[in-house]
Order: sequence, then structure tokens, then C-alpha cells
Amino acid sequence: MSDPSTTLAQLAAEECLPLKGREHAVPLAQAQAWLTALPDWSFGPQQADIRKEFRFPDFIRALAFVNALGYVAERENHHPDLELGWGRVLVRYSTHDVGGLSRNDFICAAKTEVLAG
Repeated sequence: MSDPSTTLAQLAAEECLPLKGREHAVPLAQAQAWLTALPDWSFGPQQADIRKEFRFPDFIRALAFVNALGYVAERENHHPDLELGWGRVLVRYSTHDVGGLSRNDFICAAKTEVLAG
């Protein structure tokens, strides 16, 4: 998937693949292109992860989102770093096995967007 016009729906329809090794790391230009398909997602420091904070009207809905996202993460075998607070969840994706970002991060970010509605 190297088409710069990739949409959120296209990313969300993909499935994560087991990836190990730096050869699976996404070049910055490709990561920037895919990031444009993900509303309000941004790079973390040194472009080592992608992240977004989701807002909810209360703690229980934020917790429900975390639990639902946990199911998606298990199904994809690709797990985000999560920070839960009252009415908010910070979601961060990176692929430790490639030492940076992989396509799996963008696939899961898209699935996270779909889940959040």
C-alpha cells in the first residue's frame, strides 16, 4: 500500500501482518501520506509513534472505549500504548519489532477511528 491517496476506510479494511526487522519500518514520506487519512492523529517525538487523544463525556465511556479497543488490539495482535483519564484516552501506536512505525500502526489507528465513530 504505497498509494498516497489511501483513505481511512482502506486502511481500516486491512489486517495486521506479523512484522519483524527494520526493513518493515515505514519511510517518513509514506508515514506522512498515511497520516493524512487519520483525522487529528499526529506524530510523537522523532516520529517514533502516531497518537491521538479521544474525548468522552465521562470516565465510564472512556473506559468502555479502552475495553473495546482492547478487543480490536487482540484480534489484530497489535497493541497500542493507552493512557486513560477522566473523559479521555490517549492512544499511541508504534511497532517495537521494527523499531519505529509500520503499516500495522496506521491500520490499527484507522480501526481505532472507526471504533470511536
